Amino acid sequence: MPAARGGSRVQAKPQPANRGKAPAKPARRPAAAEPRSGPSPKHILLIAAGALILALVVTLATGGRGVQIAQTVAQGVDTRFGNAGFRVRAIHVQGASALAKADIIHATGVGIGQPLLGLNLNDVQAKVAKVGWVQEAKVVRLLPDTLVITVKERRQLAVWQHDGRSYVIDEHGERIPEADPAHFATLPLVVGAGGGKHAPEILPTIAQRPKLMAHMEALVRVDDRRWDLRLKDGSIIQLPAVDQDAALMKLEELDLRSHILDLGFERIDLRNPDAMTVRPRPVVASVPSVTPVQNPSPA
Repeated sequence: MPAARGGSRVQAKPQPANRGKAPAKPARRPAAAEPRSGPSPKHILLIAAGALILALVVTLATGGRGVQIAQTVAQGVDTRFGNAGFRVRAIHVQGASALAKADIIHATGVGIGQPLLGLNLNDVQAKVAKVGWVQEAKVVRLLPDTLVITVKERRQLAVWQHDGRSYVIDEHGERIPEADPAHFATLPLVVGAGGGKHAPEILPTIAQRPKLMAHMEALVRVDDRRWDLRLKDGSIIQLPAVDQDAALMKLEELDLRSHILDLGFERIDLRNPDAMTVRPRPVVASVPSVTPVQNPSPA
């Protein structure tokens, strides 16, 4: 019962039912998920794999009509990959000189921004292999955005002049159409019909003789059967049609004895294996100057 104090009644306060317990925390609201802009590259890869399998099944089931269906599916997948960032941003050419790189990239027909996974690498490799600079080629994709072309470049051997035109030839005597001879002034000069084809047979032999190479201006093919060496001072060395190495050894022996390459000559004939003929330059006789004498005036 309520107790009475001083004539007034005091009523006890009701006790809360959960006294002594910690107050319950308010429930946390779940965070809202951020919206995605599109499927991830991983999902696109899975979609592409499924699409390609589907295209293969359709092709097998429908014959010729399936080819067109498969191409349509592939184009759609390629577009999805492009939208995901799998586009060509860079083309790297390895193993080629600076002069050859531009021709190689142009031959691929690949442009910046083109979908990377839609490229037929076999076709790109075949196009690169047709470039005159290239001996071997390999093309790979480097995901997500790079095309890598690795080549083995043909070695430039000489500049060949014939019928008023000049060509750069490789170590097999084949022309390199894209190579501008003006950029290869340090290569040996080969002149005459058949010179390009037969230059690889003689140039390595001459290259073993640095002094002779330093004096040589051009290697001239004569009647498409033998060579003349034209030196920078106008001298001519006539080589035989066969066994040029033995003839050049005789020339070396002569030069060791007389330094004839430094002294100069008009012609050295090495065509006869049993005899070597040296024709010196003609001596130009000096003509003494004559002072005209005036006739004395008559007295």
